[in-house]
Amino acid sequence: MRVLLSGYYGFGNLGDEALLEVIVTQMRRRFPSCTLDVLSAEPEATRERFGVEATPRWNMRDVRDAVRRADVVVSGGGGLLQSATSLRSVVYYAGILREAIRSRRRSMIFAQSIGPLDALGTFVVKSFCKGTSRATVRDERSLALLAEILPNTPVERTADPVFLYDLPAEEIDLAREGFGEGPYAIVSVRKTPSLRTGLATIARAVDRLADVHGIRVAFLPLGGASDAEVSTTIIRQCKSAPMLLPEANLARAAAILRGAQVVIGMRLHALILAARFAVPFLSIPYDPKVSALCEDLAYPLPPLWTPGRPAAAPEATDALLDDLVTRRNDVSAHLRSKMEAVRASAARNFEVLGELLGEP
Repeated sequence: MRVLLSGYYGFGNLGDEALLEVIVTQMRRRFPSCTLDVLSAEPEATRERFGVEATPRWNMRDVRDAVRRADVVVSGGGGLLQSATSLRSVVYYAGILREAIRSRRRSMIFAQSIGPLDALGTFVVKSFCKGTSRATVRDERSLALLAEILPNTPVERTADPVFLYDLPAEEIDLAREGFGEGPYAIVSVRKTPSLRTGLATIARAVDRLADVHGIRVAFLPLGGASDAEVSTTIIRQCKSAPMLLPEANLARAAAILRGAQVVIGMRLHALILAARFAVPFLSIPYDPKVSALCEDLAYPLPPLWTPGRPAAAPEATDALLDDLVTRRNDVSAHLRSKMEAVRASAARNFEVLGELLGEP
């Protein structure tokens, strides 16, 4: 069997590369005879890193040929079917599913967050993806939305595949990152148009952790140079002296997050990895998928700040940071209590794919 995987791959974003690493690992374990072909912005790098076949995602003739060679076309994981980035984005990803359906290939929406979708984006998904064989989504909001848009496609709620990530057996030397001894916190931010109004809140949270709770703070850029740039902007507003860590591969980033006392995160996969290793966090929900993660985890702490809304009063920010630190053990226990069910839900993505692979 041959599977074609369509996603935001080859762009150097750690969250999406983490998705690809877990998908490749799980597929080799579960379907060892399958051939995996990945649509990638950097096909040579994807081939070399993951040992898969790779097709250039921008060459539509090559993409169509790859679809026709495949037995199953998989769209995901991630937040692909949304029009918040641009209409062009949803047309691209939905168009690949449309090509699969037209070519009579089995197709699957895999571990996605659906939306936000405006009226035109909804129309594109409804018309292009009609006839998709199966779908799994990683939160309840997406389940309700996709079931309404594609009523004839079986849709299941699962969980993000990165919840299945396990650290490699070899130890990661965190001393190389300058942590030394003592507790530390990790902050993961990304550029968004509304971030400016929250910069002072994030800087105050960093200073509160350092000055009141004695926790050193480091910014971890999971999205490359743009994340490092906005991290530097916040660091300049801090009265304490947080570090800016260099870009890290998945194993190192996961080890850094696992070792943290607490995490403050915008990046979805920073929060997923924190939850995976039962590290308490405060979210900054710049996108509905971040809010949906917290809802599905029944997470007991509110966001640090929600982009698009006024920043909280300084005293409220201080109280929330104090709550994060003092309730750390209870929040960590809450996350641990969720992980068995969440990881089973993440594994369900591959069970559904296996059912699709086994269909004639």
